[in-house]
Amino acid sequence: MTIDAQILTALRAGEDRFVTGGDLAQHLGLTRAAIAARIHELRTLGYEIEASPHDGYRLRACPDLLHADDLVSRLGKPRVVGRDIRVFRETTSSNDVAEKLAADGVKEGVVVFAESQSKGRGRLGRRWISPARKGLWFSILLRPALRPFEATRLTIAAATALFRAIRAETGLFPEIKWPNDLLVRGKKVAGILTELKAELDPLRYLVLGIGVDVNLNASDFSDELRKTATSLKIESGESVDRAALAASILRELDRDYARLCSGQFEAIAEEWEEHCTTIGRNVVIDLAGRKIQGRAECLDADGALLLRTQYGRLERMVGGDVRVEK
Repeated sequence: MTIDAQILTALRAGEDRFVTGGDLAQHLGLTRAAIAARIHELRTLGYEIEASPHDGYRLRACPDLLHADDLVSRLGKPRVVGRDIRVFRETTSSNDVAEKLAADGVKEGVVVFAESQSKGRGRLGRRWISPARKGLWFSILLRPALRPFEATRLTIAAATALFRAIRAETGLFPEIKWPNDLLVRGKKVAGILTELKAELDPLRYLVLGIGVDVNLNASDFSDELRKTATSLKIESGESVDRAALAASILRELDRDYARLCSGQFEAIAEEWEEHCTTIGRNVVIDLAGRKIQGRAECLDADGALLLRTQYGRLERMVGGDVRVEK
């Protein structure tokens, strides 16, 4: 953890109380002058830190930006997800950066945030609009001990984590739509893109890409997208603290990744099904032009959707575009 992250952690631990410069200096092994210099740098980034000659320092407000040290200070001590956080002002796609880190042998758990993306992508190569400082666009490098066909479990785990974090931070109750979307009042507010590298068996690494439309306005969406997409700000009626939401999502992802790695996928799947609006409904799934109709019954042990077709067969689905029939 960097010095700035440790300072922010200490100030947050003090809540609304002052933390003395002497305590900070002793805790971090620095001089008071060095602490004052770091406080000055944090202020230049937009952090409102009150200073008192007698009482010390107090954190009053944080800027609307994603700052790696700030996110680290909010997380505590993650098991895996979030132990290394990197923030870029702009990238083509956060998944591209994570895949390069994977190829370079970086340990799992690294999270790559992009304040904006020039070529953000969703499933099936679709473009994901990523206006600067209005959403959360990030990717997580993981190296789970899974076989390639079990990778769907990570998408399921990510959806449950997103559900809990969004509910906790906004009070909204999103719905999970198979295979990788979260909706609020029937419109998409978040999506998950899972990309993996494998040489037959086992899985070498997996990149979990997540996009959350946080503070977008209606004008940020095209006329066409406005019919199917929304943001947390639009639905809640107020701006959402992006850094707080990001930290909450990473904590929940870390929790569910630990559950998954310890063999608790069944419990995750049960939670997912509780909030999934696809299960129990008649749907049409488009697989590259091939349309399959049936009733979505449940998930199997690997996270695939079991679909009872109109002919009575039970088919295992791992992807595709789904339309819920009314």
